[in-house]
Amino acid sequence: MEATNKQLTSIWGPWWVPVRRWFYPAWLIYETSCRFYNYSIDVYLYIHHSQGGITTYIGDTATQVLAILGGLATFLICTAFLTAPTSFILFKFFEKEGLTGSTLETQIKRFL
Repeated sequence: MEATNKQLTSIWGPWWVPVRRWFYPAWLIYETSCRFYNYSIDVYLYIHHSQGGITTYIGDTATQVLAILGGLATFLICTAFLTAPTSFILFKFFEKEGLTGSTLETQIKRFL
């Protein structure tokens, strides 16, 4: 029975196995960076346009600086705490065979 139990090859072919280790984390970084960039733009617009009451207290220039810093902080925090660890875990998932030792892993890796 163990003689017939072997790792199935990817449906994309044998050339895809070394490429996928870098492709999926890079794709995740790209997609999440685009999404987090949009979040940071929304934070900027919210602070800059919707908060007219803040301008009376700190002025136009300080509101502009606060909006930029808020957008930048949103992007950096989301990237540091969500994108980087997830990309590393995804890289490790495709780097090692049998990382979790489950049959679900072998089924997922076959299609990816």
